[in-house]
Amino acid sequence: MTEETIRWYLPYEAPMQLAGFAWFARDRVYNRLPRNFKMPFREPVEYLAANTAGGQIRFQTDAPQVSVRVKLKEAHNMDHMPATGQCGFDCYVGEPGAQQFVGTSRMDRSLDHYESIVMNAPERAMRNITLNFPLYQGVEEVYVGLAPDAQILPPPPYADDRPVIVYGTSITQGGCASRPGMLHTNILSRWSNRPYINLGFSGNSKGDPEVAEAIADIPNPGGYVLDYEANAGQEGLENTLEPFIATLRTSHPKTPILVVSRPRFAGEWINPEASKTREKARDFQRDTVARLTAAGDANLFFHDG
Repeated sequence: MTEETIRWYLPYEAPMQLAGFAWFARDRVYNRLPRNFKMPFREPVEYLAANTAGGQIRFQTDAPQVSVRVKLKEAHNMDHMPATGQCGFDCYVGEPGAQQFVGTSRMDRSLDHYESIVMNAPERAMRNITLNFPLYQGVEEVYVGLAPDAQILPPPPYADDRPVIVYGTSITQGGCASRPGMLHTNILSRWSNRPYINLGFSGNSKGDPEVAEAIADIPNPGGYVLDYEANAGQEGLENTLEPFIATLRTSHPKTPILVVSRPRFAGEWINPEASKTREKARDFQRDTVARLTAAGDANLFFHDG
């Protein structure tokens, strides 16, 4: 399509629907934590909160082609992650619970802006579209480009519109997925047809009390996943896990909480001490959950990563 044959739409204006940004309605920025919160966040957490992992644009259209026009905070600058994952949008199409990948934005990696086609179908048909935001870069502006005469409808309703909120490490944020749709919270969102809020902060998920307070402020949560062992370590977990859970329980006493220990890292086979360290932290989380469950918290669970 040429400039004359594209109409550009803002993703937060009806009938399009923006997902994954719990504070967008208040702050009007694509940020994963609230601006000017009552408790200040650590500087690296504030910086990573501007990365848009888990953000989605949802709508239905009969346009045969879908484009994005994007202004990033910075150009691609990671030597261990593809630009398509760090800075790109990708597109999924299909019925709720059965969407499939169709395309990823292409860009000049030296620039902080681009325009790219993410879906190019041979004919018009009403399709259910999800566009996934970049994982390790901030988005200052994004527009969705469609044919001027295209019909646009709201997306189908979620099976459950209560968001699952996942707090974790670089693994949660999506390092180093090749494109945004391969982020595991986006995979789970597609499979379950429900919203997920990704609060993975690479290297900086350490059980910060201010982050717990912010998470507790999100209304109507469907569940929490706490998966931050790899950043906090044993000592960090001992200092923060129980207070973090207590903060969530103050606002949401019955919402399910799943505590997940970290997965086995590849290098553990050659370093037995690393396995022992991981197992010790795993056991601490398991035992903490068991103790709190025995004390009456029937909606607290542990999973061995």
